[in-house]
Amino acid sequence: MGACSSPAPPAATAPAGAPTTDPYRPVYHYSAPKNWINDANGLVYTNGQYQLFYQYNPQGPTPGHLAWGHATSPDLVHWAPQPTALTEYKNADGSNTMIFSGSAVVDSANASGLFPAGTTDGLVAFYTGHVERPGVVLRQRQELAYSTDHGLTWQRYAKNPVLDIGSKEFRDPKVFWYALQRKWVMTTVKADRQQVYLYESKNLTQWTFLSRWGRAGNTVKEWECPDLFELTVPDGGTKWVLLISAGGPAEQFRGQQYFLGRFDGKTFVPDQPYDEPTYLDFGKDFFAGVTFGNVPKGRRILVGWANDWAYAPTVPTGDQWRGCFAVPRELSLRRTPQGLTLVQQPVAELRTLGKEALYVPTHAIPTGTAGYEVPFKGESYDLSLTLTPGTAKSFALNVLQSAAERTTLRYDVARQTLTLDRTQSGNVDFHSMFASSVETARVPLRNGQLQLRLLVDKSVVEVFAQDGETTLTDLVFPRQHTGRITLTAEGGPAQMTALRLTDLSPIAVR
Repeated sequence: MGACSSPAPPAATAPAGAPTTDPYRPVYHYSAPKNWINDANGLVYTNGQYQLFYQYNPQGPTPGHLAWGHATSPDLVHWAPQPTALTEYKNADGSNTMIFSGSAVVDSANASGLFPAGTTDGLVAFYTGHVERPGVVLRQRQELAYSTDHGLTWQRYAKNPVLDIGSKEFRDPKVFWYALQRKWVMTTVKADRQQVYLYESKNLTQWTFLSRWGRAGNTVKEWECPDLFELTVPDGGTKWVLLISAGGPAEQFRGQQYFLGRFDGKTFVPDQPYDEPTYLDFGKDFFAGVTFGNVPKGRRILVGWANDWAYAPTVPTGDQWRGCFAVPRELSLRRTPQGLTLVQQPVAELRTLGKEALYVPTHAIPTGTAGYEVPFKGESYDLSLTLTPGTAKSFALNVLQSAAERTTLRYDVARQTLTLDRTQSGNVDFHSMFASSVETARVPLRNGQLQLRLLVDKSVVEVFAQDGETTLTDLVFPRQHTGRITLTAEGGPAQMTALRLTDLSPIAVR
């Protein structure tokens, strides 16, 4: 393979070395300016802006006092933080209501009657009112708030709740417009029963039960954050996609599964057998992903929380902030040898950030620990390449590498499995469940090759394999900050082609 390799280009000019500010705050993945965040909420496009609401604790960097934080963006990559949107409140009986997950819609026809006559851009938000006394959950119910200024200020609906079934585990309303029957549909979950509950409404304030569906796929943990939407099938027609946040590929962790099927305005019917979970992401740190509504050109764009409840309150990002989101992903369906697959790719707008720092047309990956070192050092970049095994039994891509640290993406040719290993990534001992993390997904070669794209951003690594057919997302916390990138092979040399690297270290998305 060596004779086919091009000479190594000169090293890029991006400096390495220890960061001068926050060593773990990502530069192109959104994190709140301060305090705790978790699930994305209320994702909607209006007034030329993408509205990102999210679970937020205004009082500190740990869970509690949940409200809706808020940020806006014209392009899904540059985000402007906004004032806290919806905050917890006290009830007449002395209990407290926190603002849990939900969604937002544009009430363009003023079906709710909540807006002045002629209003076409009123926002209506649906959230779970989590009612509790200290240490005791009393109930979870669906409530409504509305905004006349594109989400900057909100008024709670005077007749809340709009939906209450007397449960402590009834949450996460996701509302969408079902055009065929000219009505609104709400998906919620009865979390402890692993069931989706569907409701309909003509006016957004009065809701009628449609159907329930569930206890399918992964039922190890409670179900959360449902999302139901329609995607085009490449060779004609459409499929409905149901996202459910539940247990993950590793039993002790959270994750997200999806079902493809049919929806007739009342009932969802899946295509796959009930006992076969299909996972959205095979890493430990992608959860509660939901999609934007009202996006131009019918795009379906997903945002997920990059963390896991097993250790989220203890990740070592300090006392100023905790939590971030994965890069927005555009969803589509693709025919593969394994069947119809939900594909995720970073939104095209990400390509507008930064500048290409490196291009290597082809290079051999020799056997041995030295391997091939990519002539770039950094901790925030967008890297893509194609790998051909040749005679290699396995090959590995190491990122955020220093003398004693590395995050390793390894491919086993015989098993056709891709593994993301963070056991030597740096600070792994802040929680026992973080330290042992090795994630594996089956990724068949395509035309004898493995195509990879990695989004690396200080403490976040997102892997997109085979043009987004498989993804793995993990947090990492390097103690050293050399930022080397190396490729190695075992059992024989391998071949790398079309390596492109965009340096994103100067970018600040906030």
